[in-house]
Amino acid sequence: MLHQVLMWISGNYIELLGFIFGLLYIILSIKQNIWCWPVGFITSALYIYVFFVSKFYADMGLQVYYLLVSIYGWYYWMFGARSKRQDDLKISKTKLKLGIYLTIVTILLFGVISFILVNYTDSELPYWDSFTTAASFVATWMLAKKIIEHWIIWVVVDFVSLGLYIYKGLYPTVILFAVYTILAILGYLQWKKELKKV
Repeated sequence: MLHQVLMWISGNYIELLGFIFGLLYIILSIKQNIWCWPVGFITSALYIYVFFVSKFYADMGLQVYYLLVSIYGWYYWMFGARSKRQDDLKISKTKLKLGIYLTIVTILLFGVISFILVNYTDSELPYWDSFTTAASFVATWMLAKKIIEHWIIWVVVDFVSLGLYIYKGLYPTVILFAVYTILAILGYLQWKKELKKV
């Protein structure tokens, strides 16, 4: 039994490392700790490989985006929109106009990603993969801006992703996304508490 476990770990150590760093990333995000960004960068680098091997190409592309947005988020949290420090960057709510823009961007991203996956890849679940990827693009940008509703998007994305990863047998990632779903709810509640102090 132990031999089988060790064999499984040796064949899945990149996914396990992604799990560990991913868990640390979400905890740091909830605490609004700036170190969530470099930890997220490492998580994404590991999951580029995991999703490539699993043929989740949109999710793989999303991880490349995460690499870039991790750099942006780190900078933005350090200096803010007008050379402010991280402590001055406050949690905010989505304004109606921005909410409409973000919804349109999500729909457009979904359309483009699903078109590419259906026509140019061997993706097994192109529409679900496209949905989680498009929504994640927007949610990550919202996190960089400290917009509270990004947690609500993550609850939906993480829950849908659970089903996808169960289907592909990515069991450490299934556990990670189950935890992500719970922590996204807790993150929303924590940020809501912080928002009331503003």
